[in-house]
Amino acid sequence: SSAAGSFQEAGMIQQAYNLNFPLHLVPASCAQCPAWSAFSVSSPAIVLQTAKDRSEAVVVWLYEAHGNTVSAWLQTSLSVKEAMLRVHAEGLVVPGDGDQSLQPCALPPSCDLVEHPAAQGHLPLEQRGLRLSFTAFCVLSVLLVQSR
Repeated sequence: SSAAGSFQEAGMIQQAYNLNFPLHLVPASCAQCPAWSAFSVSSPAIVLQTAKDRSEAVVVWLYEAHGNTVSAWLQTSLSVKEAMLRVHAEGLVVPGDGDQSLQPCALPPSCDLVEHPAAQGHLPLEQRGLRLSFTAFCVLSVLLVQSR
């Protein structure tokens, strides 16, 4: 018998990440440590692929994995003073439905193909976080400059 619904509804992408990148348990010094997460994304269609720590900044790579156009909020518990959108130009492959290659998003006028944001490439920092728009299988990079 086959399962009803799509791979998106079944949470297949998250389950694949859980299988390929299992959580590693680390002993904690306290039994009642509060839960903490550096990032969250408001849509299950958006996958936060990588967060790379750079000098006084973090680069976050995200992609749309369901083949749709979607807007989502990226939230962080980090202290961020500035955010810039950068287009991620490398192709990535999503396993599954025909191994479709991810494509860079339509290039905004504030970015070039080498991921150098122009002066007007800043994203507004809102109370809910950063609002990002994706087209099908689009990949974005966001540079988050941290307050120190």
